[in-house]
Amino acid sequence: MALIELKNVYKIYKMGNSEVYALNNVNFKVNKGEFILFLGPSGSGKSTLMHIVGCLDKPTKGKVILKGKEISKYSSNKLAEIRNKTIGFVFQTFNLIRTLNILENVTLPLIFQNIPFDERTKRAKKYIELVGLKGKENHKPTELSGGEQQRVAIARALVTNPEIILADEPTGNLDSKTGKKIMNNLKEINEKGKTVIVVTHDISLTSYADRVVHIRDGKIEKET
Repeated sequence: MALIELKNVYKIYKMGNSEVYALNNVNFKVNKGEFILFLGPSGSGKSTLMHIVGCLDKPTKGKVILKGKEISKYSSNKLAEIRNKTIGFVFQTFNLIRTLNILENVTLPLIFQNIPFDERTKRAKKYIELVGLKGKENHKPTELSGGEQQRVAIARALVTNPEIILADEPTGNLDSKTGKKIMNNLKEINEKGKTVIVVTHDISLTSYADRVVHIRDGKIEKET
């Protein structure tokens, strides 16, 4: 059984009297433990696809199946519950809270899970060390480099022990050397059993993936 499956998925936006197809009859499966790269130019629909896979949005038509359950019609609250327990997000812009230190940023998802203070602090420190930032727990995001901030975002994504890591242009704001380190981090996480899905326009990242899904004009063109 696939971990994630999309069946005949459409995402259609109304623009006046016109309809814009952000996704147009998309079908694919992701198996547990895979490293998948969704590759496409700006406007190809890859971010829309990520939002639907990540339970941030619902399709206009079609089915989204997660761990054997169709979640397409779930309420927003139910989807939020799935996100918090099953999916970790890594964004291009890091999305760290500037007024909080690194430890506080990483523990934030655990607060929403009502994890006790001592336990969430212990878990956060574990993942901060895992991404190579031990000793910087009390630093604010503005005191870190772009690469270090992205590693904090990875630690925050991992702290809830999700089954799936979704990364949207994780190297987009980084130089090539730092970007390579971040991709190596994600590959190491994948090799420990996590399912990793990266959305990008950067063709140089394809070597990290088990499977590359090429997207254009809301459709899957091919897989390599």
